[in-house]
Amino acid sequence: QVQLVESGGGLVQEGGSLRLSCAASGTILTINSMGWYRQAPGKERELVATMMNGISTYYADFAKGRFTMSRDDAKKTASLQMDSLKPGDAAVYYCNAYLMQPDDDLRVRGYWGQGTQVTVSS
Repeated sequence: QVQLVESGGGLVQEGGSLRLSCAASGTILTINSMGWYRQAPGKERELVATMMNGISTYYADFAKGRFTMSRDDAKKTASLQMDSLKPGDAAVYYCNAYLMQPDDDLRVRGYWGQGTQVTVSS
């Protein structure tokens, strides 16, 4: 059983910073990609950033220049450093991973964390 657990959310003032972390656990053969998504009330879940095989990172336009994603494959963790936060960044942030487990015919499966709340006060 694979689990993704996020941490680091909270309340921050506009212009402040937060660092989110995601830890994957379970029997994992390889992690193809890890990413961060967010969902604000009444809105669809949207991609924030994703890192493929530790090679390239894609950022949504709103995240460019303010958010930085990192990944540690040895520790099976990912982080999202968020700076210059705005009220519009308030949402539940979810960690996502596409990975393969042993003895699973090399299937790539997607997993989600439970989410961590980010609140930005103006």
